[in-house]
Amino acid sequence: MRADRPIAMEPVGLGSHDVIQAPAVQASRPLVVDLDEVLVRSNLFVEAAFQEIAARPQSLGSLFGALLRGPEALKQRIAQSTHFDPSRLLYNQDMLAVLLKALGEGRAVYLASTSYKQQSVESVARHLGIFTAWFASDEADNLGGGAEMQNFLRSFGAQGFDYIGSDATKLPEGTCATRTGGSSDSRPDWRTWAKLVRVHQYVKNALVLVPLITAHQFAAQPAAKAFLAAVAFSLCASGAYILNDLVDVAADRAHYSKRNRPLASGAVSPVHGAIAMVLLMTGAMAIATLVSPAFLGVLFGYLLLTTAYSFWLKRIMLADVVTLAMLYTIRVIGGAVAIDVVMSEWLLAFALFIFMSLALIKRYIELVGRLDGNLSSPANRGYEVGDHPVVAVLAAAAGFNAVVVFTLYISSEAVHELYARPQALWLVCPILMYWIARVLMLAHRRLIDDDPIIFALKDRVSWLAMIAIGAIMLLAM
Repeated sequence: MRADRPIAMEPVGLGSHDVIQAPAVQASRPLVVDLDEVLVRSNLFVEAAFQEIAARPQSLGSLFGALLRGPEALKQRIAQSTHFDPSRLLYNQDMLAVLLKALGEGRAVYLASTSYKQQSVESVARHLGIFTAWFASDEADNLGGGAEMQNFLRSFGAQGFDYIGSDATKLPEGTCATRTGGSSDSRPDWRTWAKLVRVHQYVKNALVLVPLITAHQFAAQPAAKAFLAAVAFSLCASGAYILNDLVDVAADRAHYSKRNRPLASGAVSPVHGAIAMVLLMTGAMAIATLVSPAFLGVLFGYLLLTTAYSFWLKRIMLADVVTLAMLYTIRVIGGAVAIDVVMSEWLLAFALFIFMSLALIKRYIELVGRLDGNLSSPANRGYEVGDHPVVAVLAAAAGFNAVVVFTLYISSEAVHELYARPQALWLVCPILMYWIARVLMLAHRRLIDDDPIIFALKDRVSWLAMIAIGAIMLLAM
């Protein structure tokens, strides 16, 4: 049911993680609750902006133009394209308990929003089925800015309603509003932020150091530049991870494991996530300028490619894994550029094949996870659950092609320039074949949960294989 006249309001001091308590007021007072960061433990406006850009990248220009015209123009622009599934929203269970208690007391309960068109707010109200009426802005009656309170006064009277919202505002004297401050326990701690920026993924940026090792450049200056390059890639990758999570937040909430990510679970608000993303990417570019202009160009190319992946390429079957392989390989290229050495074509080919294999294994793990959980095919990918046998075959082919490239490198003249005993490098081949085959077998047995690279860092056998390969390379020098 809709109220006779749509109204909206500025919200009042309540964070998305605050403990909510029902106001102690007369039972006859209507209770009005805000949608963003109150009923829903997220900022749907920010989510909608990223989802709009992801679905239609060409809309970035119109969004920027709306922003230049002011916040209300941007709200209207986002509202025009907002289409979300109310069943996938992250509802605040404490808030729902307050509303149900109010209903039990015979109070009228209203849902309101300044940021969304009537159809969007109505879809949430109808999904929950507990609201007396709903209030929203529309194209004909935009109630953002200063019009909200006047509409409340006309509808309920100066002292005739209670309001639970998300940001501070001034209410008329005598109006009862719930004001609850967030506790320190409910705010994201360092573990949550570390999970958001995926600190555990930083080890992947050790790939930046590979050219330093393969080119035998162990002096202090190239080592320092390589280290700074690794830090820059880490910060940039963290910003890209947050961007990817902002774009995929709705799909992640429906995923059996990704729903626990900080943005999808509501542990970190989209606003704070977006701010962190900008700061991380800015810091990455600043550090890259200290390395060299050429490295800054490589890092910027990485950022463009990973952004294209987040908004477009990850939805295209097989193009997604090729892109992931390229993103790993760019790290190796960046390491060569940072220390100003020529990138080995053998190393480039080996990196492309081995990382293509690992990216395919990751997709295989995701598909069999959905298969075992009797889940449908992923909505935001180009794969079907039944594709998992083909994906496994492609992963094996790419992995063993990497071994072939390595054998050709051993047989080339280039290897004699760096190694006194290159024949010893043949011992690396059986280790690589064993490791690739073992990872595939463990993935097939459902013994690897997610990223095979992260698995390798926790796996004792993988560490022994890496140590053995390192020892062989030292023996060959």
